[in-house]
Amino acid sequence: MLKKGTKLYSILTGSCPKCHQESMYVNKNPYKPGHLFKMNERCGHCDTKYKIEPSFFYGAMYVSYAVGIAFAVAAFVIARLLFGASLIITFIAIVATMVLFMPVIIRLSRNIWINLFFKYEPESKALGN
Repeated sequence: MLKKGTKLYSILTGSCPKCHQESMYVNKNPYKPGHLFKMNERCGHCDTKYKIEPSFFYGAMYVSYAVGIAFAVAAFVIARLLFGASLIITFIAIVATMVLFMPVIIRLSRNIWINLFFKYEPESKALGN
């Protein structure tokens, strides 16, 4: 299910949307302070430019809203329906989930956004070939 050549692979791993050979991010850990938004300028394997135009990733804010709602609904279902928590505890669980997973939501949103504009091309050549 999660293999190279699928959009899901690129989205979940943060790899280049075109060749899936290299991470788009300077540091793969989204929880490292100061490195959440730091991306490589280009892919070292296929030379794909990640920031197509200035402010390209502003569109990812729309995606992050939807991803955030999905995380909030999941927190609600787990807290309220599975554990039978009160409404206030459920609210606290939703807020805690959103705060705790904020870096993951931001990265997932960027990965989804860039994958809307690129397709996987396994024949993408390495630099210098």
